Amino acid sequence: MHVNRRTRLAVAVLVSAMSVVLSGCNQQESAESGHQAQQGGAQQPVEVGTYTVQPQAVTLTTELPGRTSAYLVSEVRPQVGGIIQKRLFTEGSDVKAGDVLYLIDPATYEAELESAKANLARADANVESARLKAKRYKELVQINAVSKQDYDDADASLKQSLADVAAYKAAIRSAQINLNYTKVTSPISGRIGKSSVTPGALVTANQTTALATVQQLDPVYVDVTQSSVDLLRLKRELASGQLSKASASDEAKVKLILEDGSLYPDEGKLAFSDVSVNESTGAVTLRAVFPNPNMILLPGMYVRAEIEEGVREQGILVPQQGVTRDIKGNAVAMVINSQGIVEVHTLKTNRAIGDKWLIDDGLKAGDQVIVEGLQKVRPGAPAKGVAAGQAQAAAAKQG
Repeated sequence: MHVNRRTRLAVAVLVSAMSVVLSGCNQQESAESGHQAQQGGAQQPVEVGTYTVQPQAVTLTTELPGRTSAYLVSEVRPQVGGIIQKRLFTEGSDVKAGDVLYLIDPATYEAELESAKANLARADANVESARLKAKRYKELVQINAVSKQDYDDADASLKQSLADVAAYKAAIRSAQINLNYTKVTSPISGRIGKSSVTPGALVTANQTTALATVQQLDPVYVDVTQSSVDLLRLKRELASGQLSKASASDEAKVKLILEDGSLYPDEGKLAFSDVSVNESTGAVTLRAVFPNPNMILLPGMYVRAEIEEGVREQGILVPQQGVTRDIKGNAVAMVINSQGIVEVHTLKTNRAIGDKWLIDDGLKAGDQVIVEGLQKVRPGAPAKGVAAGQAQAAAAKQG
């Protein structure tokens, strides 16, 4: 019994010693493993997709709302009064300058012309009689056969007859003009709208209501508005050299976006900008001219004009997915510096161009902006940059 107790005690001590030894070994192995893991993490920077900044020439444009208007507009009104006899055009058709649109009853004006011609004939006859009388009196007064007063009266009568002839000739021209006005013609070439009168209607000279309206639709005007603040900024950037003109000519190119979002096929040119600012809106009106051979653009359509502002020769563009916002709302980007460490750059953005931001300040040529894997890195951590797109491809391949 005594021996068995000793044996059991020895076995218990041996087991306890072995447990302590094994526990110490396990702790040492765990510490060594953790230290190796830490060393391995420090040596393995995270691989992310980057975009290398490269300055390039960037054409800047501004998009402004506006409406179309006809290049020429003429409201057709009668210049003499009378009854409309005929309408000689089809509503909505194209007419040419000089085409007869309406016929006004010419009877009254024909009679006036005939009366003026008759008066001229009578005046011509009086001139001949007065001329002969003045000629005779001139000869007689030299020999004192008639008095000087009689000769002066005869000469005055001749001059009066000549004046009557001139007046009646003018009356004939006036009567002829009025007769011509009974044919109401189109002042310009273009497309004519609906008629406000029908045959049988009574019209008066220079009435306020137009008979019809003719509009020239090729080319057309596009009137847009730009704030005076933007106009001042643009002039300042051009003067400082930050922007250069997109073309050698002063006429900036303009593209047009229609109401349905489609791009108008023909390119226009900026014609002029207004010389005054609208006091209520603080905007300046700009007018562009567009060709319209297929009559796609109609007066009054709402459009958006994309106008060239100029070219920034050393513009910096960065993909939008590489630009985020900090808690203060500032635009920031993660950049891998020359030591391979991630740092935060605060940016000054100008505008979005396609899927990129135009950067005014905060980046320079050669900077590696992280655009893929932003969630894997933090400022101060090491990172390895590869061309954007390759990082995702590599991760997909490993998966």
